[in-house]
Amino acid sequence: MAEGQHNRGVHPKSDISRFTRRPDRLAAFSDGVFAIAVTLLVLEIQPPHDFGHLLQGLGALWPSYLAYALSFLLVGQVWVNHHVMFDRVRHVDRGVLFLNTLLLMVIAFLPFSTSLLADALRAERGLRTAVVVYGSTLWTAAFLFNIIWARLRRAKLLDPGLGPHGVHAIGRRFAFALIWIGLGILVGAFAPIAGVAIIAGFLPAYYLPVRGEYGEDDDATERPS
Repeated sequence: MAEGQHNRGVHPKSDISRFTRRPDRLAAFSDGVFAIAVTLLVLEIQPPHDFGHLLQGLGALWPSYLAYALSFLLVGQVWVNHHVMFDRVRHVDRGVLFLNTLLLMVIAFLPFSTSLLADALRAERGLRTAVVVYGSTLWTAAFLFNIIWARLRRAKLLDPGLGPHGVHAIGRRFAFALIWIGLGILVGAFAPIAGVAIIAGFLPAYYLPVRGEYGEDDDATERPS
């Protein structure tokens, strides 16, 4: 009887391991994509060809400098929060691997969105569309963060030591990102520079640690690794 109950009940730990993997390779692959994405950002900045007026030509590249700095810091921010998420993951399954692949696909698209924004700033035309495309790229990444986090919670792949407070705190931050970036897109559709400013304001808040991200006893300061 006990054996029958066991067969119809929860899978043994050895069976569960057949369908899950440690997150180490996922994190390593993701780090590589993030590194390539931030490297590609600088390739959009083309040096001026008129060396007779080099200083003027370098100054005229300010839209590229602005878009590069904003995107580099945003990708860095995504990388930081990606670590916040997967540092608390015990195992990943195929669903998480697929969703993370979609997230990396969006991150790899960001250099194009950055180039589009810089060119629109330089041309002073099409800026509303460029800001919406740029913001939508970031919003899609934020959306995928929320989907991945929900998947990790439902599949019970998170470290139990995180506790319900930590799970809620991290999930709340990911959810709020959708509202923040969405506001930047909405404003940018009518006032492009204001929309970029709202998206840029996203940076300092989301580089700060999440209270509870290391467990119930977290005091909002980062623990040494």
